[in-house]
Amino acid sequence: MAPLFDSITLPGLLDKLLVAGLVYGCTLILKKEAALRLLAVLTSLVVAQFFATALGLTSTAYFFNLLLSSSPVILAIIFQSDLKRALFSFWKRHKSGEGENNDVTTTVDELLKGLHELAERRIGALIVIIRQMSIDHLVQIGTEIDAKVTSELLNSIFLPYSPIHDGAVIIQREKITSAGCFLPLSQNPDIAKSFGTRHRAALGISEQTDVLVLVVSEETGKISIVHEGKITYDADPVEIRRLSRKAIEGRRAARVTVTPEH
Repeated sequence: MAPLFDSITLPGLLDKLLVAGLVYGCTLILKKEAALRLLAVLTSLVVAQFFATALGLTSTAYFFNLLLSSSPVILAIIFQSDLKRALFSFWKRHKSGEGENNDVTTTVDELLKGLHELAERRIGALIVIIRQMSIDHLVQIGTEIDAKVTSELLNSIFLPYSPIHDGAVIIQREKITSAGCFLPLSQNPDIAKSFGTRHRAALGISEQTDVLVLVVSEETGKISIVHEGKITYDADPVEIRRLSRKAIEGRRAARVTVTPEH
């Protein structure tokens, strides 16, 4: 027995007792499911391992090193529920984002189809797409609507015998929120006298807010883009699509240039 006791030194005994205490402490932490405490513990392990190595506490240093090398696996096991929730939440947002993009594409397609049909038949139309700024304080609401944008609905609203065909249609995100709305007319003295009421109203609301306005002229059948107090006549369909999509998504677009109406 003497050789056995002779091999036991005070630092070695303290080393083994320290390891036993550390194992017991980690067990308590896991039992209490105090997983977040491990984040602080792991931070201190690096420092503890350094001092254990410097003091010659081999077993303790080995234990710290083992914990550090195994920490990714330990954390993955402890936080597996949280990881599952996070992954599910990310997947859900990703799928939701895809759905929203599809909704925007469908909305833009229906909007352009409706504009094209109205322009072909030379039916005047005034469509306001809200980006971010509210226009409630500037608009006299006609009829409240909560419906998806469809070419059929746009055509029925702007038909000459419709009671709300003279007003504007308001689109916010993927919905038509109201129709038959009256907008403030532009008071700019430099506006061409050839402008009709729709174009003046489009300029008026665009001078005070960040909306995008689309106007179909019943005289020429041309589609105009209006925003930031500027107007582009006979706008290119590709540009109408690009700007409409940005507006429906709530994003700002580059300022359009002014071109004369033919």
